[in-house]
Amino acid sequence: MQSISVRLLFGWLVIHLLVPVDHVSLAKDQGPDDKGRRPNVLFIVADDLNCMIRPYGDKTAVTPNLASLADRGIVFQNAYCQQAVCNPSRSSFLTGLRPDTVGVDDLRKGFRDTAPGGESLVTLPQHFKNHGYFCQNIGKIFHNMGDTQDRRSWSIDEVLHAGTHAADTVYTNTAPGLRKERFRKAPVTESLAVPDIAYRDGQIANLAAAMLRDYPQNGMPFFLAVGFWRPHLPFVAPKKYWDLYDPRTIPMPQPLSPPAEVPDIAMHDSREVRGYDGPASQDPFTPESLRHLRHGYYASISFLDAQIGEILRGLRDGGHWDNTIVVFTSDHGFHMGEKSLIGKTSNFELDARVPLIIADPRRPDAHGRSTRSLTELVDLYPTLASLAGIQGDLSDSLQGVDVSAVIESPDLSVKDVAFTQHQHPFYGAPSNWRAWGRSIRTADWRYTEWHSIDDGSLLHRELYDQAGDPTESANVVARHPVVADEHARRLRKHFGP
Repeated sequence: MQSISVRLLFGWLVIHLLVPVDHVSLAKDQGPDDKGRRPNVLFIVADDLNCMIRPYGDKTAVTPNLASLADRGIVFQNAYCQQAVCNPSRSSFLTGLRPDTVGVDDLRKGFRDTAPGGESLVTLPQHFKNHGYFCQNIGKIFHNMGDTQDRRSWSIDEVLHAGTHAADTVYTNTAPGLRKERFRKAPVTESLAVPDIAYRDGQIANLAAAMLRDYPQNGMPFFLAVGFWRPHLPFVAPKKYWDLYDPRTIPMPQPLSPPAEVPDIAMHDSREVRGYDGPASQDPFTPESLRHLRHGYYASISFLDAQIGEILRGLRDGGHWDNTIVVFTSDHGFHMGEKSLIGKTSNFELDARVPLIIADPRRPDAHGRSTRSLTELVDLYPTLASLAGIQGDLSDSLQGVDVSAVIESPDLSVKDVAFTQHQHPFYGAPSNWRAWGRSIRTADWRYTEWHSIDDGSLLHRELYDQAGDPTESANVVARHPVVADEHARRLRKHFGP
């Protein structure tokens, strides 16, 4: 089946490359490549990955390929999503619009239906396609539930982009009569001696690497988006990735307890992980169950890292290494037991903060460096367009800013705030939603307000000292009223009253 997919892909590719291109547009939009070519873009998106990887200082994670990528690029230490759940976040950064503008706040809404002028909206990959790029999606880039994909953004059909996460297990893909266990949905973890291609991410990496090896060096520039499904729940990976870790040495999350003085509405019941069978169903989580789940998360991350290595080898083998901008990020962060939470859907730092690495081979002075400049995922659209030299006709409606100058000057600060938002409780019908929480992150603080959906009244406030208390162990809003009020004014200026 895999070889058939590769042959079909190559056939589509050849057909597309034979289509005439607007040479006037190509000449006008040349990027800064010293050979007169526009750079390719390899855009890699992980799912539910926080910053538990080596480039962000995690000493437990086995992620050699991400570490190598960081050595060839710049690590954005303070990058933030706009809403910590898949569909709203992806709809935001792929349209360059913030969640309230794009109108996607749940897992099933499609931005073509909810955004102003949605039918004519030009997405990030669509902008590249309109400028003569061959654009392909392998894996989960737009969301996987409902009618949330976007065929018009790509030059050929998406592949390996749909399905449920529970279906991406050996258990689900085993005939019912051969299953040794019975689960309501799927096991929360899976550690089996199977090849990488037993899971979607292995198939995605194989297909993406084949595309990169086969793509002609003198063809039109490409924008290849690769969306991995890991480390999203369930935490499943071939056993060899579990074996990279001694579970006895996996550190426990810190802090284990909710922040002092935290309002209940800022917390959640970790409903997503409890929907699977196994240690996740225990309430409360025990030290043993937490360590096992963290082991599974790390194994999934290492599995993801290995697939990234396969793709980067394909990029090198295909002769595109020196003319391809590689971007790696995640749709949002994730709690793994910190504050008693497992999952996303909060406004805390661990959910809002995402890994972001941009490796531009044309900017060697930035290689191996990091920046603390605040950045948002909504900034990706104008930034990548600028790096490719196709920013001249960007829509005035884009709500992100071009942060490409930070790559040249990591000490530069292009923006001084980042915004994240989330409703409570997230899971369930919108009629159950009680409040919207809106959060502002500055260099040293995170401030959050919760307002009633019914009447807009202010319910609760939170303030966390990110400089002195980066794990957010205490809500200090009562201790710093002046700081809180200043952040409240900036929050209202952005979101409105």
